[in-house]
Amino acid sequence: MNNSKQMSARERIEFLLDDNSFVEIGALVSARNTDFNMTNIEMPSDGVVTGYGTVDDSLVYVYSQDASVLGGSIGEMHAKKIAKVYEMAMKVGVPVVGFIDCAGMRLQEATDALDAFGNLYALQTKASGVIPQLTAIFGTCGGGAALIPVMTDFTFMSKEGRLFVNTPNALLGNEISKCDTAEAAYQAKAGLVDVLCEDEQETIGKVRELLCLLPSNNDDSALYDVCEDDLNRENPALSGCMDTAYILRDISDNYKFFETKGEYAKEMVTGFISLNGQTVGAVANRTEILDENGEVSEKMDALLTSAGAKKAADFVRFCDAFNIPVLSMVNVEGYKATKHEERTIARSCACLTEAFADATVPKVSIIVDKAIGSAYIAMNSRHIGADLVYAYPTSKIGMMDAEAAVKIIYADEIKASENAPALIAQKAAEYEALQTSPLSAAKRGYVDDIIEPAATRKRAVAAFEMLYTKREERPFKKHGTL
Repeated sequence: MNNSKQMSARERIEFLLDDNSFVEIGALVSARNTDFNMTNIEMPSDGVVTGYGTVDDSLVYVYSQDASVLGGSIGEMHAKKIAKVYEMAMKVGVPVVGFIDCAGMRLQEATDALDAFGNLYALQTKASGVIPQLTAIFGTCGGGAALIPVMTDFTFMSKEGRLFVNTPNALLGNEISKCDTAEAAYQAKAGLVDVLCEDEQETIGKVRELLCLLPSNNDDSALYDVCEDDLNRENPALSGCMDTAYILRDISDNYKFFETKGEYAKEMVTGFISLNGQTVGAVANRTEILDENGEVSEKMDALLTSAGAKKAADFVRFCDAFNIPVLSMVNVEGYKATKHEERTIARSCACLTEAFADATVPKVSIIVDKAIGSAYIAMNSRHIGADLVYAYPTSKIGMMDAEAAVKIIYADEIKASENAPALIAQKAAEYEALQTSPLSAAKRGYVDDIIEPAATRKRAVAAFEMLYTKREERPFKKHGTL
């Protein structure tokens, strides 16, 4: 199919599902409203195709909006068809996939359309944490409809799609020629889009790829697939590598890494890998980005940011809800310090800390470089519940950088010294041996083993195999409050 040609609603469904597996439901549903000569308007399937089928032989429910019918606008019966999809998916415990191409609320149906939106929001809330919800945006998704993909677990977007609550021209001091806030690239950088794609085919292919990595519901046992990759595979090139996305791809079965929100808060990596056929959620600090030639194309500070913490917290909560183990890779030495960050950083990092501490799934942490201060604690440390903690031999673990600590502890001696730099270097070496080396942390039980970077894959595989039967009870509560 020519990529320049937009798929129809049914073509999108057929492209997603296994061949000949789609069963349509509600094909004969039509609008009940008769105002504004609605009875004289042809509205096949009331603007949305709904039904079920299989992806890699696993059942999914799907709906696909038809922009050729009143712009795909959502009215009473349109929404009820989607609601039926959610109700059935909840009953049988399978994911829901929504293909969005929608002009928003159907103006001709007014309060009925408002009721329809409210019912959809409520159903999405009930389904959250029970069944995976995935949406893909191909055309317009504006106004109240913009909440629908954001309330799902993962949002995919073709570069031709548009996502907005308010149109660019409605924003004070802005117009589309200045900044197109509705475009896919903008929303991906804002964190509302998990996967940005070139065209519809790639978008649907990515949806299918992620579905194959996820369990069908929150009662499913851990998802396993046959692993044909060498479980003991090693890579000496991982030594000194600070691009944790590269490390995650390297240690995953067959080098497959499904990254989420790759354009948002690049200093924090989130996504899914496979270890011995088991899906594992990964959260990692990143200070370098390697290009396709293995050269450093971008550098970041080893700092937690508000956006990075929120990105990681949301991802960890998803993994815990669906019993997906979590691997963290730590390289952090503090918090980003700006006036803008100071407004939100405490709460964002508190949410990240709570997400890791509250998660009962198997949790493994690998310290790849720096693990300094309370920012390190928030990144799935032993202190908040990591089951196993490994550290690379060159890593630094402690309250603060050795040289900075020495300048505080020995301030008077340094001031009186005739060779302050030499004294600082001497005391820093002593402090590092006593307080910030991985060996020092291991002696105190905060690190379980010091591992070579090359052995990361086999040690991670062994760790999650051991933790497969982990059970952890927590006090009953309705939900947390952060």
